[in-house]
Amino acid sequence: MKINDFKKWLLNQNLSENTINAYVYAVKEYYSNYKKIDKEKLLSYKGYLIEKNKAKTVNLRLQGVNKYLEYLEESALKLKFVKIQQKSFLENVISNSDYEFFKNKLKKDDNLSWYFVVRYLAATGARVSELVSIKIEHVEQGYIDLYTKGGKIRRIFIPKKLTKETKVWLNNMSRSSGYLFLNKNGEQISTRGIAHHLKELARKYNMNEKVVYPHSFRHLFGKNFISKYKDIALLADLMGHDSIETTRIYLRRTSEEQQEIVDKIVNW
Repeated sequence: MKINDFKKWLLNQNLSENTINAYVYAVKEYYSNYKKIDKEKLLSYKGYLIEKNKAKTVNLRLQGVNKYLEYLEESALKLKFVKIQQKSFLENVISNSDYEFFKNKLKKDDNLSWYFVVRYLAATGARVSELVSIKIEHVEQGYIDLYTKGGKIRRIFIPKKLTKETKVWLNNMSRSSGYLFLNKNGEQISTRGIAHHLKELARKYNMNEKVVYPHSFRHLFGKNFISKYKDIALLADLMGHDSIETTRIYLRRTSEEQQEIVDKIVNW
């Protein structure tokens, strides 16, 4: 087992910390059940995953193991992913009214650091792992360029109105450099720290915790953008999707919206 060397190899692949941790976890889980790697044991591990997890989790684990096989130069042993049945609706996405309520509450309570966390998630479509990488210097230039899988550059634009508002906030705190979002110790905030505190804020304001999580605001960005500007290829680029098929989900309505339409229309 060469976990540490594998981790170093992954670091050179321009992968996010969350992805690396997920891949390493998968390999450790495999070795906790099997002593060596061969096709029979790999298939057995896949069966174990299918029995215990949802399809999305299964594929994430398999992706990690496949990366490890690539590292070992055993690509012929790679496992096929399981098919994910796509839902015909978006689920657990914060509504525009709840988003407005949330950010207005934060602003009224002068909780500006978290007001801007919520604003940046919803107005840029950034993943939380991308959000924590934004620096004040990026606010100044109006965008951040990030390297993604395969060495591609993903540019996240910061809207002019949000840039202007952020500069006023930063000026009032006499901040001119470094990471935009900090923890209590003045260090770069973690993705886990953001997710955890958003749940605390949801409870404080009696909001539905199921819709207050980082990716929910990214979904809101996608949903709102496609409703105002019908260019799905552009949205795919803005969100960093490899395939337009992934972006098509934003053409769908949320389950709540579907229910509302059915209740309004069906009278027979």
